[in-house]
Amino acid sequence: MRKLLTILLLTFSTTVFAQVAEKKDLVDFLPEGYDIFEKIDGDLNKDGLEDNVLVIKGTDISKVKTDEDRGELDRNRRGIIVLFNTNGNYELALENYECLNSENEDGGVYFPPELSVKIEKENLYFHFGHGRYGSWEYTFRFQNSEFELIGYDETSKRGPVTDRKTSINFLTRKKHEKVNTYENELDEVFKETWTTIEVKRLIKLSEIKDFDELDMTVD
Repeated sequence: MRKLLTILLLTFSTTVFAQVAEKKDLVDFLPEGYDIFEKIDGDLNKDGLEDNVLVIKGTDISKVKTDEDRGELDRNRRGIIVLFNTNGNYELALENYECLNSENEDGGVYFPPELSVKIEKENLYFHFGHGRYGSWEYTFRFQNSEFELIGYDETSKRGPVTDRKTSINFLTRKKHEKVNTYENELDEVFKETWTTIEVKRLIKLSEIKDFDELDMTVD
C-alpha cells in the first residue's frame, strides 16, 4: 500500500510539474481580471533566450471614471509579470500585479508621467517621462534569484533647461549629482559631486507596492 501511494504521489508531482513547464501561451499566466497592456522581449537571465515582460492592467469597470475635461478614464492600476524562456516554454520569474499606476492617473496640475519599460544588456528598466519637467528611471537586474534595484537616474528640468541630474549606483554605493549653476544663460554649467551612500539591502521588484511611493533620497 505504501509503495502504491508513493508511486501515485510521484506520478501526480510529475504531472503537475509537466503542466507548469509546458505553458507556452503568455495569457496562461494572466491572473483573472487582468489584460496584457504591453509585452517586452529580451534576455534577462543571461542564457541567450528571449524572455518576456508583461505589463498587465486590471479590468475592473468600477475603476473607469468620467472626467469633465478628459472624458472617460480607465483608472485600473498596472503591474508586471516576468516570464523566463525555457526553450519555447515559459517559467514564471516574477509577478507584481499593481505596482504601477494607471496611464490615466490624475496628475493634479500636471499630466501623469509616461511609463516606458525596456530590456537592455540583461537589465530591466522602468522609465517615467514627465515632458519638460524631467524624468526618472529605475534599473533592475536578476541576481540572487530576485530582480533587485541596482540603479536610479533622475533629471529635473525647467522647460528646455536642465536643473539637476542625479545618478545612484546601489552596487558601488556611489551617488553622482550634477547641478546647474546658471552661470551662463546660454549654456548649462554644472557643478558635479560624488558621494558614498549607505545601502543596507537592495530593493526587490517583487516587494514594491507602488513605484510612486519609492523614496530615492539617500545619503
